[in-house]
Amino acid sequence: MSGRDFEGFTVVVTGASTGLGRAIAVETARRGAALVVVNFARSGEEAEETARLVEAQGAKAALVRGDVALDADCRKIAAAAEASGRIDALFNNAGITKFAPNHADLDAVNAEDFLRLYSVNVVGAFQMTRAARSLLEAAPAPGAVVNTSSIAAVQGIGSSVPYAASKGAMTTMTLSLARALAPRIRVNAVCPGFIDTPWFKDMPADSMERLRSGAANATPLKVASSAEDIAGAAVFFASPAARHVTGETLLVDAGLHLGGASLSMR
Repeated sequence: MSGRDFEGFTVVVTGASTGLGRAIAVETARRGAALVVVNFARSGEEAEETARLVEAQGAKAALVRGDVALDADCRKIAAAAEASGRIDALFNNAGITKFAPNHADLDAVNAEDFLRLYSVNVVGAFQMTRAARSLLEAAPAPGAVVNTSSIAAVQGIGSSVPYAASKGAMTTMTLSLARALAPRIRVNAVCPGFIDTPWFKDMPADSMERLRSGAANATPLKVASSAEDIAGAAVFFASPAARHVTGETLLVDAGLHLGGASLSMR
């Protein structure tokens, strides 16, 4: 157990209404955060549930509606932490996709798809980091930025070509910002594989079960990850245990990146 290593922290989580964002918000509250800013773009009722779960752990929750693709909204989200005078951890978790899993079908996506995905997945994370910069620098220890990238960033797989490309850009941006913002801000990224979350809420139940089973069978660990399985790795990057870690990308994919290679040497 990690105890109360986030005691008194102010935390901002974008895209926190469901899934990984919610799991991160609740985990930081469980570990002692004083204030968790819960950002959402559309799912107000689900965001309110996240806030209830955060407060059940003893933290204060501040709900902020905003689209990270809009700079003014990013500044509004960051402003929700101003009363604390600091942001100890910013989790750039908000993300969207266009489902076009057959990457060979180049007509399944268009320029507008690329631009929309980049505006949220890449530009949104940049704008949030910029909006939060002064408060991150005001934290007693170096403030931490944790970007939610994807295994798609390193393997070119995933829901669509624009999605994989946007996550690749986010991973590269993590390196750029880690250099640029040191020594007062650390910047790292997690790259999840499959996560069993409401991301797939529109999929029929039988199709979802096949997807879940297929995802588990594709990993050496033979598991389909939950949001809580991934949240621990993301929260680690923002914790005191990672105080000497910056510019790092961590694959949290149950070994999916290993592909079909044998786990033993013969």
